[in-house]
Amino acid sequence: MEWFLDYVVALLFGIVEGVTEWLPVSSTGHMIILNEFLKLNVSPEFYDLYLVVIQLGAIMAVVVLFWKDIWPFGVKDNDHPFAKTGIGSWIKKDKIIMWLKILVACIPAIIVGVPFDDWLDEHLYNYVVVAIALIVFGVAFIVVEHLKKDSTPSVKTVNQINWGHAVVIGLFQLLAAIFPGASRSGSIIVGSIGIGIKRDAAAKFAFFLAIPVMFGASLLKILKYDGSVTAHEVGLLLVGLITAFGVSLLIINRLMAFIRKHSFTVFGWYRIALGVLVLILGAVGVIGGNGASMA
Repeated sequence: MEWFLDYVVALLFGIVEGVTEWLPVSSTGHMIILNEFLKLNVSPEFYDLYLVVIQLGAIMAVVVLFWKDIWPFGVKDNDHPFAKTGIGSWIKKDKIIMWLKILVACIPAIIVGVPFDDWLDEHLYNYVVVAIALIVFGVAFIVVEHLKKDSTPSVKTVNQINWGHAVVIGLFQLLAAIFPGASRSGSIIVGSIGIGIKRDAAAKFAFFLAIPVMFGASLLKILKYDGSVTAHEVGLLLVGLITAFGVSLLIINRLMAFIRKHSFTVFGWYRIALGVLVLILGAVGVIGGNGASMA
């Protein structure tokens, strides 16, 4: 029966991952709360691995949904070929440039995140930091949306995002890499809106940027994992990964439809409420013990 309950918990973690990875509400904050009430019967090391690897399911949903937007090769629908004939006619110049901008946006997180990954996990992955990040970025969402409500975005599509925008977006992503609870998508979106990028274009770029970032984070965690993996644990990974994939397919489509008509203010208030809840639960000892690391 215990193994069955593990699979139920793995399923629930996959659902939460699939929902919160793309909404600007912090998957980390939700995972911390969920882990306090529902725990997998695995080692702490494998649990850390599990949380990162199931993100691959979520990212595969982006690849499936936006394949035509991200695949840089092919003659069909190639409005910007490198050349009119030969191999160049199969390369989509606009997609290559988009990926180069995505790589530029990844540089700040790579410079800081890779060498200081363990230090950040040890010192900043706790409920207090997560709660403060939830609240601060929640306030930022509300303020930015208020300031920009009467303005017309100067950048309406992903292709209009320039190199300067990519650098700024990379710096906002860095905030999420440093402060758990900031929300990678949330940081990118609020920063993008602030510099004049339309909401749906900001969300798309955040989705595309997640592909190398999350694949890289998963690969790094897998390479650093020095424990053994049982067949039971492999099964838990597959359940979480597949569930996150299916839920992400539903959430991403609905989020894109939502942001075409609504602002992100509601997510700002939700983040503030969740941050306050996390602080309360921590203060009464339900989560985090005496403020110890939640890693």
